[in-house]
Amino acid sequence: MATTDATQVPTHAVHTEREARKVIEANRESEWRKPSFGKELFLGRFRLDLIDPLPALDADRLAQGAEFRSKLDAFLSAEVDGQQIERDARIPDEVLRSLGELGAYGMKIDEKYGGLGLTNLDYCRALMLAGSVSPAIGALLSAHQSIGVPQPLKLVGTDEQKQRFLPRLAAGEVSAFLLTEPEVGSYPANLRTSAVPTPEGDYLLNGVKLWATNGTLATLYVVMALVPKSEGHRGGITAFVVEADAPGVTIERRNAFMGLRGLENSVTRFHDVRVPAENVIGGEGQGLRIALSTLNTGRLSLPAMCVGAGKWCLGVAREWADERVQMGRPIGNYEAIAKKIAFIAGSTYGMEAMLEVSCRLADDDRSDIRIEAALVKLYASELAWKVADELVQIRGGRGYETADSLAARGERPIPAEQILRDLRINRIFEGSTEIMHLAIAREAVDAHLSVAGDIIDPDADLGRKAKAAGKAGGFYAKWLPTLVAGKGQLPGGFGGFGPLAAHLRYVERASRKLARETFYGMARWQGRLEHKQGFLGRIVDIGAELFAMSAACVKARTERTERPEGVELADLFCRQATLRVEALFRDLWDNADSIEVAAAKRVLQGRYMSLEEGVIPPPAEGAWTADWEPGPSAAEDVRRRF
Repeated sequence: MATTDATQVPTHAVHTEREARKVIEANRESEWRKPSFGKELFLGRFRLDLIDPLPALDADRLAQGAEFRSKLDAFLSAEVDGQQIERDARIPDEVLRSLGELGAYGMKIDEKYGGLGLTNLDYCRALMLAGSVSPAIGALLSAHQSIGVPQPLKLVGTDEQKQRFLPRLAAGEVSAFLLTEPEVGSYPANLRTSAVPTPEGDYLLNGVKLWATNGTLATLYVVMALVPKSEGHRGGITAFVVEADAPGVTIERRNAFMGLRGLENSVTRFHDVRVPAENVIGGEGQGLRIALSTLNTGRLSLPAMCVGAGKWCLGVAREWADERVQMGRPIGNYEAIAKKIAFIAGSTYGMEAMLEVSCRLADDDRSDIRIEAALVKLYASELAWKVADELVQIRGGRGYETADSLAARGERPIPAEQILRDLRINRIFEGSTEIMHLAIAREAVDAHLSVAGDIIDPDADLGRKAKAAGKAGGFYAKWLPTLVAGKGQLPGGFGGFGPLAAHLRYVERASRKLARETFYGMARWQGRLEHKQGFLGRIVDIGAELFAMSAACVKARTERTERPEGVELADLFCRQATLRVEALFRDLWDNADSIEVAAAKRVLQGRYMSLEEGVIPPPAEGAWTADWEPGPSAAEDVRRRF
């Protein structure tokens, strides 16, 4: 652990990559107490029975969710001007208050604490609605409930904490989650914010947090801070509920971004903020574990807004491509545009199917969905961005023009360029695509590491390696033969799915192939596999496509009576996904990864600086990453209350 200076704030220790990984590894959920479709998929076991039939929906809770969404729809349609929020970079106070009166801040809070107690599915559907009018409102509600105070208290909070804080939040107060620091992103080993125990039995909180969504609005924070190890204190990264109005808390600035301009995102300083011991969530040293557990279901909110964006883009593309005539024909009749429309339609159906399956599994609570939730976050954030990009292309110059500019010329104010900007952050929020690839890959190879980890661990002695070799031999002797043949090779396999059966047969075969390729990669690179991020990223992307295809087929069959067109959409999506899977399989072994890594090293060494000549370089003043020093704030507080 880092030492402390005179103010007892941890010094800025820089941990090695290996040390940073150990911090994550020590806090990840290592046991699998429930079945997991995603885990089995990566092992070459296509357990369709884990998602088909889908868990039943409770009629009363469905009606409750529908009633709330109807009220939310009416309010958003009549009272919220998304373009005004974009122009002002601010959600109006009256909108924030009205959302509280509707109960929107308590969607995921149990009814006994004053919340609505919605299912994950209804919560995500509500976020789709809100995000379709203003993505900033969707982000506000998501950050408050998916990763803010309500979710960790729901998971591990004490009864006293729930009774003290949840009614306030359900009634309209806003919460935020504070982990990131100027020097600390996805790997928290270098966390500097400290919570030092005092003789009185509470903690003194000191530090600076960056990019706190809702930070300027929130009255309650979940703050991750490092408790120094001492007598009577196990120490470690710990989660605290902190009152935003406590003495010593300063909102030093509100950050501005390329998209989500109405987002209230802050830099927050804590100087000798006194936090009572009863505000510790889950115990000392459990903060990172709690954060990772919170994200298991919390990540579902982000793809919900991606699905909503896909639906919005599809509606615009359909109307515009039928209305706009070029060379005597609507542009939708031209193959180049038709392919883009089909991509938007298929992708939206696939994303929605993944999200719905994941939500229903989460609501049923009989499955471990950590892989599924991570996959749908990764997949939807990437695919939705492409969907919006294609919409801009379909709209042409009007896609690049702002809604206000279009309206000034008397045209329909379609903010296509805004949706593209707003969606871009989703590939970074709550785990960037690159980090998600590594996190999911770690779960995908968990079974291998549990039996063969010591073989490739450089710190393992000969005795541990020998024991692991025996254990691995037994595992692989039983497992490898199961990858040779399966239901996907039977002509009548999955016949109950009718025209979609061929896609499920492909998924089953591809799942076994994916497991074989993963094994080959481990055998070839062993401990160096963690550095083969291109290979691991493709492994994860294949798994995501296979999960999406499975979900699309299950959704289509589940709804075939009410929505028979779903079979056509599932077929369209699966055909598109199959082409991507085949390309990913080819790229596993036939790629330019090593050449590109070598080239990047030469770039960083300055060998190609001649390539940068001929332009005016960007500003050279200022630090790339701003540092901070402990102490009271010298900035004006910019918090906002409504």
